[in-house]
Amino acid sequence: MVVYNFSAGPAVLPTEVIKRIKEDLPSFDNSGMSVMEISHRSNLFDEVIDQAQQDLKELLQVPDDYHVLFFQGGCTLQFTAAPLNLATEHKKIALLDSGHWADRARDEASRLGIEVDVLDSTKNLHYTQLPALKDLPQDTYDYLHITTNNTIEGTAYNRLPKTGNTPLVADLSSNFLAQDYDFSKFDLMMVGAQKNVGIAGLTIVVVKDDLIGKAKNLPSMIDYELFAKKNSMFNTPPVFAIYVAGLVLKWVKEQGGVKEMDRRNRKKSDLLYDFLDDSKLFTAPVMKQDRSLTNVPFVTGKPELDQELIQQASEVGLLNIKGHRSVGGMRASLYNAMPYIGVEKLVDFLNKFEKDYWGKH
Repeated sequence: MVVYNFSAGPAVLPTEVIKRIKEDLPSFDNSGMSVMEISHRSNLFDEVIDQAQQDLKELLQVPDDYHVLFFQGGCTLQFTAAPLNLATEHKKIALLDSGHWADRARDEASRLGIEVDVLDSTKNLHYTQLPALKDLPQDTYDYLHITTNNTIEGTAYNRLPKTGNTPLVADLSSNFLAQDYDFSKFDLMMVGAQKNVGIAGLTIVVVKDDLIGKAKNLPSMIDYELFAKKNSMFNTPPVFAIYVAGLVLKWVKEQGGVKEMDRRNRKKSDLLYDFLDDSKLFTAPVMKQDRSLTNVPFVTGKPELDQELIQQASEVGLLNIKGHRSVGGMRASLYNAMPYIGVEKLVDFLNKFEKDYWGKH
């Protein structure tokens, strides 16, 4: 049975990448050492990390004044690291509350004693649409934090807010390299790798040079300036996770880059959204203008029926479509490595499930 993994993360990897990993596991680059054994101080790994940084900059098409840093601790740690590194002048940041992860970012910054102004929130709408940036006073905030794609709620920014001279900081974990933006508009990007860039254990930070080095006496493991100077190797980095990310980045380049990933993901998500919009059983709750390309939540309105569907889907190889516990229902994550045929199989299954349901009712 062919399996299609719709997990929100850790998520599906390109089959070509998995094949390459299998080849490198016994002996990486004919070294006689497994890729899991090579030293982070070796020339072998220098080539891996330097190439990954270069490939990422090329994919993002950002200027040379950006640093690519590799951390551990997930984006949740970056919710602490970013304000400590960047909120040095006003000790105040702005935030658009678009869902669970934006709220987590607010909470972590607040724990540090940094003032967080929530400029808009759609919590009262159950986060089925995005908050709007109505007014952003200049020279007031150290930065504005947004979540470009809300993995749980299924919303995504198609247009980035205009921030003037206020830096734009974004958590791009679940649509990084999957949706095309003008990435030079971001002053800092934080990305959990386990959705579109590889495996759990690696967090990528892409930050403008002029934002780092302003904070002093930071804990070493979250100091952007220190990690930039040490090429992300202040201590032993997640060697295997960086290696996998490097393979995924090469794969994205071979496929045609971010614009091509965006085109494919729109085609995949359109197929699923069109079915859901025509359905009399399923509902996609997110407002159309704010729908995510990569995370598609949907419901029947009957929790028992949702559970039955999830079970039947699993039995035919359509895995991990259970929605997040905070919202229930179903969720299909259509990341870069999910092939179009996987979405076709899902839509065919949902169509049959609906017909069988109405046949019984």
